Amino acid sequence: MISFEEAYRIVMSGSKTTVAERVPLMTALGRILAENIIADLDMPPFDKAAVDGFACRRADLGLLFVSTESGRLSQNRDLSHETSTAEHCDRLKVVETIPAGKVPVKTIGSGACARIMTGAMVPEGADCVVMVEDTEEIRPDQIRINKKQKSSNICYQAEDIRKGSGILMKGTLLDPAGIASLATVGVTTPLVSVQPSVGIISTGDELVEPDIVPGLSQIRNSNSWQLMAQLMTMGIKAEYHGIAGDTTAALREKIENACLKNRVILLTGGVSMGNYDYVPEVMTAAGFELKFRSVAVQPGKPTVFGCRDDRWFFGLPGNPVSSFVLFEMLVKPFLFRLMGHQWQPLELIMPISDDFSRRRAERKSMIPVRITGSSASPVEYHGSAHIHAYTIANGIMMVEPGVTFIKKGDPVYVRPV
Repeated sequence: MISFEEAYRIVMSGSKTTVAERVPLMTALGRILAENIIADLDMPPFDKAAVDGFACRRADLGLLFVSTESGRLSQNRDLSHETSTAEHCDRLKVVETIPAGKVPVKTIGSGACARIMTGAMVPEGADCVVMVEDTEEIRPDQIRINKKQKSSNICYQAEDIRKGSGILMKGTLLDPAGIASLATVGVTTPLVSVQPSVGIISTGDELVEPDIVPGLSQIRNSNSWQLMAQLMTMGIKAEYHGIAGDTTAALREKIENACLKNRVILLTGGVSMGNYDYVPEVMTAAGFELKFRSVAVQPGKPTVFGCRDDRWFFGLPGNPVSSFVLFEMLVKPFLFRLMGHQWQPLELIMPISDDFSRRRAERKSMIPVRITGSSASPVEYHGSAHIHAYTIANGIMMVEPGVTFIKKGDPVYVRPV
């Protein structure tokens, strides 16, 4: 039996990145970038108004402008002058209206301004935008400024992205913001890692499929559907190979068929020390090198990992909580690594809401908890067969070996799921 940390190291060191493919932008959500993305233009591409209002000169505002920008430079002009000590213009003449998408045609001179909309290009000569709420319209072509201005209200050219800079790096997991960034720089068919093909097998003569009423001594197969659902949250569609009976021949046939079509095999059940737990034996006979057969975790101790050429195999325990947790802890980061992404789960440190105790403490325990506000609350949990606990829990609490009691209010490590 090895520690979880050693098992994680072995699993992660055994992965090889998949090949890449180009996909349409609309299907790239959740995929892993296989190329660096370089900006083809500045963003913003010009100085633009951040508010609806009037593009003016600071000098004309005089004492009505309070500088807070400490000499910030625009791409196009020097804005380093501070508040003018001259009297401000009582009124400004409106010389142009600039909607978003229109190029200004007027230059803003002394005593002039332009009505401007949010996102529109700031005209030459103007170095600030006064919010429309801070003005008074004297007549259609004339306004008065009624309030001191604390900001230029300008988004400066290239302040977000500079042309030629890297905006998304190879290995990035594309989320909605990443999709927007790709669209911003005109990448419509990003190069992404091919998702690994995954085959799922359950074992056990006691199992029947969910649409069958179990007989005496039978139970419905939930593990395969659970694993397929967990894979779907990663954007991976698995191939289900059914239930293997408790014979070496049946198990060998299922495994070989799965290996023909898949790079990764996830199998649940048959990995412990019982008389019908044939998985390690069959995997070895099929040419897989077993890297470990037991991990010091609770639940999930009888977890097997092995490889053969460019195929990888996880033998997960048959109890559904064990397979659920070990997928999150080992399989998910492994699959992300195959796609070139260094996935780091969010880990929170928060106080536990109630006293917690356990009798046996030789293994690392992973306990279902409900993250509520700023604390972690252990939920009702009857052991590794009680998958219903995770319909209530939204986190896994880590309890290290040797710890038998945690006092209410003590900090604990929690991983959201």
